[in-house]
Amino acid sequence: MKQGIHPDYHPITIVMTDGTRYETRSTWGKAGDVLQLDVDPKTHPAWIGGVSYRKTGQMEKFKSKYGAFGAKAVTSSDQQAVADEGKKAASGDKKKSANT
Repeated sequence: MKQGIHPDYHPITIVMTDGTRYETRSTWGKAGDVLQLDVDPKTHPAWIGGVSYRKTGQMEKFKSKYGAFGAKAVTSSDQQAVADEGKKAASGDKKKSANT
């Protein structure tokens, strides 16, 4: 190996967000330095299940843009009108069959 081109690999102390400490070796800082973590696997939402990824596929984009296109809000009066038409059609069929 060529001399003088590699970084110094030395022991450091890592302190997690909950105060847990452990020794490891790294090229970060100087020998004996302490690396205080702001985010670690114990607190980051990606590792503890708090991340909600929004779907961004083409179908989701299409549905969000055109999802309500052509959809009509059904009111209670619309439902009643449909029910009344069904009753009229059913009673009309009975009258026709009684006449024949």
